[in-house]
Amino acid sequence: MDIRAKCPVMLEREPRIYLLPNLMTAGNLLCGFMAILHIVGRFQPQEDNHRYLWAIGFILVACVFDALDGRLARMSGQSSDFGREFDSIADIVSFGIAPALLVHDIVLAEFEQTVKGLGWLIACVYLVCGAMRLARFNCIAARDAANGTSSKFFSGCPIPAAAGVIVSLTLTLLWLEGNDRTIGSWKYVLPVLMVLLSYLMVSKVEYPSFKSINWKTRRSFHWVIISIIVLAFTVKAWQWMPSVLFVTYLGYGLVRPWVSRKWRHEIEEGAEPLTDEKGATEIIDDTSKQDPPSLI
Repeated sequence: MDIRAKCPVMLEREPRIYLLPNLMTAGNLLCGFMAILHIVGRFQPQEDNHRYLWAIGFILVACVFDALDGRLARMSGQSSDFGREFDSIADIVSFGIAPALLVHDIVLAEFEQTVKGLGWLIACVYLVCGAMRLARFNCIAARDAANGTSSKFFSGCPIPAAAGVIVSLTLTLLWLEGNDRTIGSWKYVLPVLMVLLSYLMVSKVEYPSFKSINWKTRRSFHWVIISIIVLAFTVKAWQWMPSVLFVTYLGYGLVRPWVSRKWRHEIEEGAEPLTDEKGATEIIDDTSKQDPPSLI
């Protein structure tokens, strides 16, 4: 007898597991694990600060895997509840635990000598806020799926972007300090940045998801040229260009309420078409009347 006819209820309760998107998520998770191993000195001595470069590299590669899994799932129609939950588990390792441990090992451990527990407190606040950000995202995504809708914006700074800001700036600081691979007094910027990112992750500041950008997206000629130039600069200046990109995204979310609707539509490519009351495309910019969203 066919097991499908014998146990239909059991089969319906089994989650859908699609191969390619979940392989990308697994790559994200493994990169986060490898980053943690390098931070704790599993492959290199604790005195060798090159382990930080390896950890930063793995976290940045995890960002690439995280961007690919969602896009592959949407493009192939393979989005699932299992994929969403698996992705959040991978994110909390790669973009929560690994960056918190990295900053603690570089600078926060010194705080323990002056104010006991302060270093761990900052790292724990970042980790908890990141976990809450992921849990809130899953709740919103499940509600949207039940209603048949899809949000084009993130409520709060996404945790991959927060981790990208931290590790890319750390990479830039290591590069500026030269061959000794140590960070000078600039390293004290990182704890302040972690506190700010912790707040932004649980805030209601809207960040574009860019979900609508895929292989079928059409852009104007000048946008193509700009994209090529940015890509070339990122490859050539890998020591500092990632920090420019991540910090730009972080800052864009903060100034976005004051950006005109026309420019938001042009940049994000996912905003609703600008239309007037008659349904015609809107040309006049009138967004100065809009109120910015609440930060909490």
